[in-house]
Amino acid sequence: MPIGTPFHSRTSALCNSQNWRTWSGYFVASSYDVLHDYEYHAIRNSAALIDVSPLYKYEVRGRDALRLVNRVITRDASKSIVGQALYTCLCDEEGKVIQDGTVFRLAKDHFRFHLADGALRWLHLNAVGLEVTVQEVSEQLAAVALQGPHSFNILERVVDAPLAQLKFFRLTPGGIQDFPVLVSRTGYTGDLGYEIWLASEHAERLWDILMEKGRIFGIKPAGMLALDVARLEAGFILLEVDYISSEKALIPRQKYSPFEIGLGWTVDLKKDYFVGCKALRDESGRGSARQIVGLEIDQPDYEQLYYAIGLPPQIPLTAWRGGVPVYQDELQVGHATTGGWSPILKKYIALATIATESTALGTRLDLEVTVEHKRKTTSAAVVKLPFYDPPRKRALVAP
Repeated sequence: MPIGTPFHSRTSALCNSQNWRTWSGYFVASSYDVLHDYEYHAIRNSAALIDVSPLYKYEVRGRDALRLVNRVITRDASKSIVGQALYTCLCDEEGKVIQDGTVFRLAKDHFRFHLADGALRWLHLNAVGLEVTVQEVSEQLAAVALQGPHSFNILERVVDAPLAQLKFFRLTPGGIQDFPVLVSRTGYTGDLGYEIWLASEHAERLWDILMEKGRIFGIKPAGMLALDVARLEAGFILLEVDYISSEKALIPRQKYSPFEIGLGWTVDLKKDYFVGCKALRDESGRGSARQIVGLEIDQPDYEQLYYAIGLPPQIPLTAWRGGVPVYQDELQVGHATTGGWSPILKKYIALATIATESTALGTRLDLEVTVEHKRKTTSAAVVKLPFYDPPRKRALVAP
């Protein structure tokens, strides 16, 4: 039976649509209004508040904390400094991705994982023989994402912390009234934004403060439908949608390496050892058979499929998820996993896993679509990811 997050008393009162979904056993809003348009535009034009508390959170402490972290992630955590966040992959011995997530370095011998799926057993198995403790703190910690061009303007009014100098993927402790928080320059929207981490008992107060101070900036709560459009524009992948965890794969082809899902840059092959390193070194040498790419659908070609039978074009305003075949010269070369209309780019875009020989920028492919119950194809081009990448996302001093 799903339960509410620490913010549920506030989110449930605002969810006029009653459109809920479950995330790791918690209720989260798909959209607060009947349509998610205003929530999406808050992310891109003002500020949006997104409950991300269902993330699994694990504290790693002790003399061998760094050794454990370096053993299970593909990045080299020894290169990180206290106050830095690392986006990384966790792989199995075959070099296939179990999941992606972030790791915060909170002190010399203190790290915290934030993951979409549970990983307590995996961390304990890899901690055997090390002087380290692993503790799950998922229920004790609440988290909310404040995202959008006015997120800095709102947060600087409530948090006692040097936010103006907070770099991208850095974090800082701070205080809001009489309770402590941790603020990270991270998010899942591809825009200027922050995530605030705090003890669950203070969650409702935090929500009220942010909503009150953000009112003059047009703050709105945003649900998963708006977030899905934003993360598609940012080219961010989603576990069990754009790739399958190697722990849940039923056959070998359902397993993906970091190189195949656009996360090869997170793999540090110079580390002495980490789980999956041998397989990843081998793959790095021979190359990968497939890659995740961005597709831009040919709008006139797509619209003509509808005009030809006397219908107005049906543009997918909600991001779709699923395996949609992609062809080149009538041969299937891959499948699209997430797609939809980008309001800010005014384009129909998609993420797709494609055979490497068909991934060069500008390559023309055909995406399968269903029009009036008949399968058709529409032309698409391989384009550079991310689709949308505003400079303010990384700007040192927020505008």
